[in-house]
Amino acid sequence: MKVNIKKLDERAVIPTFGSEFSAGADLYAVCDSDVTVNPSETVLIHTGLSMEIPEGYAGLIYARSGLASKKGLAPANKVGVVDADYRGEVMVALHNHGSTAQTVSNGERIAQLVVTPFLKVEFEVKDELSDTVRGKGGFGSTGK
Repeated sequence: MKVNIKKLDERAVIPTFGSEFSAGADLYAVCDSDVTVNPSETVLIHTGLSMEIPEGYAGLIYARSGLASKKGLAPANKVGVVDADYRGEVMVALHNHGSTAQTVSNGERIAQLVVTPFLKVEFEVKDELSDTVRGKGGFGSTGK
């Protein structure tokens, strides 16, 4: 499958896969100078790219495990969603979960994009739902 990409900034880096079997493609920062992300702060980081996700698919933006575990930086919304009809710049809202300020530099890998199919559903209101063994058991209720 091909995903059409447009460079909005000449410094933008086309997403890359770290290995042959990587599910996510690395997204790279585009910034004029280093960006400081203070503890508990969220900063929008540009990628300089827009893309054309195919219909029936979504681009899901996840944290890079190294950036999250070493610097405490991860997407503020946990998982960003790039819809198939969005044509604006893909940006990453990086949040600093750590206790010290962190720096993001131009060209640094800031997140990963997974393009995945999804089901389009219709919601239908019913008076009753089917019974299950779990029933109404909520948070922490399974396995007891």
